[in-house]
Amino acid sequence: MTRLPDFRLETYFSRWEFTARHHLTASDVQTMTLGELLGLADDQDREAFEHLSLGYTETFGDPALREAIAQTYEQAGADDVICFAGAEEALYLAMNVLLGAGDHAVVLTPNYQAAETVPLALCEVTGVALDADRDWALDLDEVVAAIRPNTRVVSVNFPNNPTGKVLDAADFRALVRLCDERGIHLFSDEVYRGLERDPARTLPQAADVSERALSLNVTSKSLGLPGLRIGWITCRDRALRARLERAKHYTTICNSAPSEVLARIALKARETILHRNRALIAANLPAFEAFFAEFADDIEWQRPDGGCVAYPRYLGADGVEEFCTRLVEEAGVLLLPASIYRSELTATPADRFRIGIGRRNPEEGLAAFADWMRARR
Repeated sequence: MTRLPDFRLETYFSRWEFTARHHLTASDVQTMTLGELLGLADDQDREAFEHLSLGYTETFGDPALREAIAQTYEQAGADDVICFAGAEEALYLAMNVLLGAGDHAVVLTPNYQAAETVPLALCEVTGVALDADRDWALDLDEVVAAIRPNTRVVSVNFPNNPTGKVLDAADFRALVRLCDERGIHLFSDEVYRGLERDPARTLPQAADVSERALSLNVTSKSLGLPGLRIGWITCRDRALRARLERAKHYTTICNSAPSEVLARIALKARETILHRNRALIAANLPAFEAFFAEFADDIEWQRPDGGCVAYPRYLGADGVEEFCTRLVEEAGVLLLPASIYRSELTATPADRFRIGIGRRNPEEGLAAFADWMRARR
C-alpha cells in the first residue's frame, strides 16, 4: 500500500465529531431515515429491496444503479459508470491508475486532503491555489504554467470544499479544452453539484464535455446519504474504465447490495431530494448571516456559491487554531480550523475555518457559539 500521511480531517473528527455537542462543520446535508428514503421508492424498487439477496454484486456496480446514475448525464451512458465504496475509494484508485513514477499532476488548492496527498505519494505534483483575495478565483494562466510535458492529471473540485466556490462555466469549459488539447485527464470532483445558490451557475459535468475527463460523485454530500457509502466515476474512456475495475479488485471488489438498491432509489428521486436540500440551506442561511453580522468585527463572512460548507475568515489576534480549539472545548461547538486544509503545494490561508450550513436546526449550535463569543468580550 502507498504510504500516506495522517488524514488530518479524519484524525480531528475522530476526536470531536461524535463528542462535540454542536457539529457546526458538517460537510453533508441533513440526512434522512431509511423509512423516508424507501418512501420515495417506486413499487418495483421497494420490492427489490425487501427481497434482496445478500450475495456479491457486480464489480462495476448494479446495472440498474449505473443506469440511474447515467440518467443524470447528457452524453454518458450506463457503461461509462463504475461504482465505488464512497468517493474516497474512487479518488484513491483513480489516482493510482492514472499516475505513476515519472508522471506529474496539477492539483487545485485548497481541497479535500486526499486530492493532494494521494497524487503526492505517486509522483511530482504542482499546486494551483484559488485566490482568496479575488473571491477564490482560479487563474487559468497559472494552470497553463503548471503543466509539464509529463502532466497526466489536472484535479479540480467545484463547488469547492471548503470555500464553496463555483467556477464560471466559460472558465470550466476552457479548462476542459486545455486538458483535451494536451492529452491530460481532467479529474473533476463534483460531489456538491446540485447545491448551487443560483441554479444557472451549475457547471456541466466533465464527463459530458470530454471523453477523457473523469467525473467523481457520491450519494454522501448533495444527496445527504453518506451512510450508503456509494460513489462513482463516470468516464467515456472505456479502456480507462476497465483499468479502474481491475484496480477495484484489490480493494472492495464490489459494493454493498442493500446500499446499491437504496442509492438507486435516491438517484431516481434525485430532483426531489435536491429540492429539499437546497430549500434547507436557503432556510438556514439567514440564521448564519445574522450570526456573522453580530460578530462582523471578529469574523469575515461570505456566503458560498454552492455546496453546504463555507470558509469564513477569523480576524482575532489569538489565531484561528486556538479559537477553534477553545470553542469546542469550552462551548462544545465544532468547526474545522485552517490547518486541516493546509497544503504542501501552495500557500493557503491560515485564518479560515470551515462551517457547515446544511444540517437541520442550526440555531442551537449558533446560539451556543454566540453565547461563547459574547462571554469573551
